[in-house]
Amino acid sequence: MTDETLSGAAGAQKGITPEEEIFRQRKDKLARLREEEGYDPFVQDRWQVRHTLGYVKEKHGGLKDGEWADEEIQTAGRVMAVRRHGKTAFATFEDERDKIQLCFQFDVLGDKDYTFFKKWVDAGDFLGVIGVPFCTQRGELSISVKSFCLLSKALRPLPEKWHGLKDPEVRYRQRYVDMIANPEVKDTFRKRTKIIQTFRRVLDSHGTLEVQTPILSTIAGGANARPFVTHHNALDIDMYLRIATELHLKRLVVGMLGRVYEIGQQFRNEGMDQRHNPEFTSLEVYWPYCNYSDMMDLAEEILVACADELGGRVINYQGKEIDLNPPFRRVTMTELVKEHAGIDFSSITDEEARRQAALRGLDVKPHDSRYDILPLFFEEYVEENLIQPTFVMGHPTVISPLSKRNRENPDVTDRFELFINAWEIANAFSELNDPLDQRQRFIEQARKKEEGDEETHPFDEDFLNALEYGLPPTGGMGIGIDRTVMLLTDSKSIRDVILFPTMKPKD
Repeated sequence: MTDETLSGAAGAQKGITPEEEIFRQRKDKLARLREEEGYDPFVQDRWQVRHTLGYVKEKHGGLKDGEWADEEIQTAGRVMAVRRHGKTAFATFEDERDKIQLCFQFDVLGDKDYTFFKKWVDAGDFLGVIGVPFCTQRGELSISVKSFCLLSKALRPLPEKWHGLKDPEVRYRQRYVDMIANPEVKDTFRKRTKIIQTFRRVLDSHGTLEVQTPILSTIAGGANARPFVTHHNALDIDMYLRIATELHLKRLVVGMLGRVYEIGQQFRNEGMDQRHNPEFTSLEVYWPYCNYSDMMDLAEEILVACADELGGRVINYQGKEIDLNPPFRRVTMTELVKEHAGIDFSSITDEEARRQAALRGLDVKPHDSRYDILPLFFEEYVEENLIQPTFVMGHPTVISPLSKRNRENPDVTDRFELFINAWEIANAFSELNDPLDQRQRFIEQARKKEEGDEETHPFDEDFLNALEYGLPPTGGMGIGIDRTVMLLTDSKSIRDVILFPTMKPKD
């Protein structure tokens, strides 16, 4: 037990938590360090890192017991733990990716520097270190410290060594501590970056131009969702955080910018659970002269490339094996409902569809058609079974206000949703480019809004104006990046793959 732990326990008896007692002690120690030594650990503004700990381990990991390297190392990192034994002290030392043992010896450092280390350096402090790698008699690669510089002092204690930081609330609120205590968290976010880089690499290879569109807008369009509302003081108007980038990106296709994509945050004022966060990241991509079948091929290419980047196409998610080898299954919503619920919506009447829905306790309205009801059966009986990658096609036109109608059956659209692990990962369609049809669908959405549906698509006159200038045949797709990262990193909650997830304030 360290002196800090003993004092912390004593502080707890006074009604102060051990952590706050250690915080108080360390503030006092900082004041004494400045007063007694004339040393301010926050003044140093630069330290040249010539070698990473990964370099040390790769270059000198082959040293045998008792052997020394003939290279001097200059590095930096955080002290994670300190063990003092008379005239020798050891520290567990970490940089961004690796850790190693530091050895501080009285005979090497001399009385002044060794005493400084013993008296003033604590777990959590940042050090700049110059030393020589060697292998201890017990076979542990270490650095014998010849000199060091205290670069920054930690006033708060690190999470307790053996139990770490496990409370999800604390982990998400204090991600900076989470990453210190749990190295696998840093690994997840490095993988997230690799996944996004892979998205870009694939899209760039197809000549797709990355663009940025507005986050604030006077109309929240491109999806059926409830937006966040804010107020612009200078213009004295309400504005909305975007719920999707679709309509702006399609305007760019009208403007003949060619293939375009955007990776960025969307905002939806809706519920929170393991798969939903009010602020989330998505890809949206639009290719002129293509259709939704081309988008299926692109979705496969992107996901396979991401899996390859992280080590394999057969992944394990929470105990379920998922095979990402293409081709993914392609099947219509009607076929899936027939397969899992035993009802054929290709031949059923509207009246029979309402009767079957009522028998199964599904909420339907007296005027609902079988195409209004089909998605209810899909959600109730099909979604949970779509574990392996599946492109679900043939969505009803009534729930697809921006999709092109299918030539053979205008009641459904040329649209797909990609499901993996029963989650919607991607949504795509052959874009509706008939401005007259689009106007009628916006009118229908407005009617639903008047009936109380708060998540209908708004009427966007400027977008209709853009379509009237001509949108070529276009394939468009959105992919949820957070859910993709969840799958490929075996993360249980969306909060595990968002650095700073939305949280209710503590107070």
